This record gives sequence, structure tokens and C-alpha cells, in this order.
Amino acid sequence: MNVTRRNFLMKFSLGAGLMGLPGSVLKADSFSLINEINQRITKLPMEGTVNLDLKVAPIKQVRVGFIGLGNRGTSHVEHYAAMYPEKAKVVAVCDVRKEMAQRAADICKKLNQKVAVYSGTLDIWKEMVERDDIDLIIIATPWEYHAPMAIEAMKRGKHVASEVPIAISVEELNAVVRTSEETGRHCMMMENVNYGNEELWVLNMVRNGIFGTLTHGEAAYIHDLKEPYLFGDAYYNQWRIRHHVTTDGNLYPTHGLGPIAWYMDIHRGDRFDYMVSMSSNQASLTEHSKTVDSSNEFYNRDDFKHGDINSSLIKTALGRSILVQHDVVTNRPYSRINALSGSKGYHEGYPSRLSVKGMGHGWLEEGAYKEMREKFDHPIWSDLKDEILKYGGHGGMDFVMNYRILDCLNKGLPLDMNVYDAAAWSAVFPLSALSVELGSAPLKFPDWTRGKWKESRDLGIMKF
Repeated sequence: MNVTRRNFLMKFSLGAGLMGLPGSVLKADSFSLINEINQRITKLPMEGTVNLDLKVAPIKQVRVGFIGLGNRGTSHVEHYAAMYPEKAKVVAVCDVRKEMAQRAADICKKLNQKVAVYSGTLDIWKEMVERDDIDLIIIATPWEYHAPMAIEAMKRGKHVASEVPIAISVEELNAVVRTSEETGRHCMMMENVNYGNEELWVLNMVRNGIFGTLTHGEAAYIHDLKEPYLFGDAYYNQWRIRHHVTTDGNLYPTHGLGPIAWYMDIHRGDRFDYMVSMSSNQASLTEHSKTVDSSNEFYNRDDFKHGDINSSLIKTALGRSILVQHDVVTNRPYSRINALSGSKGYHEGYPSRLSVKGMGHGWLEEGAYKEMREKFDHPIWSDLKDEILKYGGHGGMDFVMNYRILDCLNKGLPLDMNVYDAAAWSAVFPLSALSVELGSAPLKFPDWTRGKWKESRDLGIMKF
């Protein structure tokens, strides 16, 4: 139980984590200790030039390579291959599993694209990113590989679009931002929910003043994943459940948080300032582990560190509050909450409901709600209606996101989500885990924009 301040800070600075930290650390000197930790978190070893609206020369046909071809990666291949030849061309696909890589290659072949196939070893992707005929690398691998792959790809001159989160430690987030700045390459986190029909509708209402002054938002990833995603074989080497053994925090914050960040103009006049996090006790995984086959590595386990439900509360620089929840093990019905409160209006999702000042008390009735939907629906959903119906992807949001990435690169426009957004939204993962370990201590967000967040900036998708 004898943990000194110096040893504690060394563990943190080396990125070794805080697993097993005794509660006795937080006693009389806890405020001083937390202050020192926050100073370390927010000290950014960067000297590059911040560019919140990074633009590169237009790429008429974006040449794309894919790393990771499981559930998400294969879906992305289908979308990008479908936009050949007008917007993109699939050049290469990569997965450690030969059969998955070949499946993706066969998809491309049906759409008249012959692609190079890389597979067989965990580091075969490095050969692919060395190619000089790829403009954009799509990463859809387990979380711990996102940052190393993104960094290497940018150093090789490639733009990057990665599945969420972009990284799982503050040190990695620093490195991703630094590399993007040094190389002048885009590094976008592929938060598809920001392109959802409901989310873009709410965003359009925000921009048109329907909500008045924004004060509070609520976001979540509530999705029972016990089967087949955690205990089953849907994920390579059951990689996702392994994080529940090692880490207690919000492991997957961005689906709900990304749209709230857009509503609140994060990095366009506001920023995440600090957060606190706490988790419930753990019960669901241990109980479920007793029901799976005894040959399963996670049969009859009681060493899961992650609590059933994590709740994190973020305070922004302008004083707004954001609740972010993570629950992938209980029987709660699927929800991202998508709640937004302002001085003139309130929205809550699942099901979508709206209350607007001056339009009666309580939720809008069906007719009035429908009128608001028709008036403020984002035009990209109507413009891409046929493609959305054909290619889909989480109700169409996946295709809209992938179309938008290519459209911006084709036209030389800034991407809707930049590397600074990726870092701030992903930071909830490591900061929530650290806050939980420290007894729900308030922890600061690094300001990767180095003060540039104060500048009012347009959001590209609102010009579509």
C-alpha cells in the first residue's frame, strides 16, 4: 500500500496504466496529486502548426487501401468500390486472415476493380502503406492498432480515415495529432453517427436557432454486445472483451458524443474542458460467462474490471454539460440517447421526440413533429436517397459518411472531422479510465488546438 507520488506519476508518464492502484493514494494530499496529473495530461510536447481547416489539392479519383476486413472493413470496401470510377478506386486490401482479404478482393472484382491482396501476418499492412499508388488508408482493425497504423500511413504520405476511437491513450493521441501536423495529411475518425438522418436534422435545427442557447447534452452507446461480439467469434481473437478485463471506463464514447460535439460547436467556439467518470459494479459479464461453452476462453470468469455501466460527465469551456454513458452488457434496449437541451427547445432520441418553446407543452404531436422534420431535414439525405437505399450501412449513415469523405477529397475541401476532433472525442476513453481509477477525480482535456478552438468556423457538411 506504500505508493509514493513520484512512483505514481512515473507510472502515468510512462503510459503503463493505473491498474491495481491502491485507494490509499487518494487521501490527504489527493488534490495536489490530481493537480500534478492534470498538468502532465495537458502538457503537449508539440511545436507544429495547428490547422483546423486542413486542405490539400483536389484528388479527382481517390485511390484507397484498406486495413482490417471484418464487419466494418468489408462494409467500407463495398461503399468505396461502388463509387468507382467517378470518385474512388480500390487499390489494395489487407487483413491478417487470408479468407477475409480475398472476400474483399472478390467484392471489388464484381465491380470491375482488380486489387492487390495482403494477408498472412500481423505486420503485412506495413508493406501495403509503402505503395506509392494509394492516397487514402481506411483502418478498421482492433482499437489498439488504430494509432500505430494511422501514424505510419501518414508518415508514408497517405491520408487516413480510421474507425473509432483514433487512439486509446493520451500519449498516442498526442502522437497522432503531431504526425498529422508534421506531414500535412488528413487524419479523420470515421464517426458515422454524425451523418445519421436524425443527427443531421437536429444539427440543422441548432444552426437555425430552434434550440436557443445550448446548455446540456446526453450521449451514449447502449448496446448489448454479449453475443456474438464479446463472448462469441464475431471479432478476431475476441479482441473487444479483452478490454473489459483490463480497463474500467468509457471504452466507446464517440457514437453518441460526436453529434453532441457538432451541436455544441466543439473546436468552433467551445471545447471539452474537464470530465469526471464513475462505473457501476460489474455483474453481467461474470454471470453470462457461466452460460457459455466451457471451451470458451472467457468461460466462468470473474476478473472483468469494467463495470456494467460507466457514466462520464464533461464540462465545456462555455459551461455546458454533457453526460456520456457506456453500457454494452446489460439488457437495456439500444440507445445513443441523443438528447440536447437549450433555452428554447429540447430533443431526445429513442424514440425521437421534440419540444419547442411556443409550440405547446410537452412533446410535439405527430403532425407538428413531421412538419419540423420536413422543414429542417438535411439535404444530403434527399440528394443521396437512391444510393442510400441501395448501399445502406446502419440505415444509410455509413454510405453518407463515406460519400462525404470522398467528396471533400475530390474537391480539395477540409474534412468535416479533423484530427483535433478525433483526439478530443477519443480522449474520453483514457481519461474516463483514469478518473475511475482515481475515485472519479476531475481530469482536464488536453487542448490539441492550442487555443484555436475559440475561433468561429464553418462546418463543411452544413454547406452541402
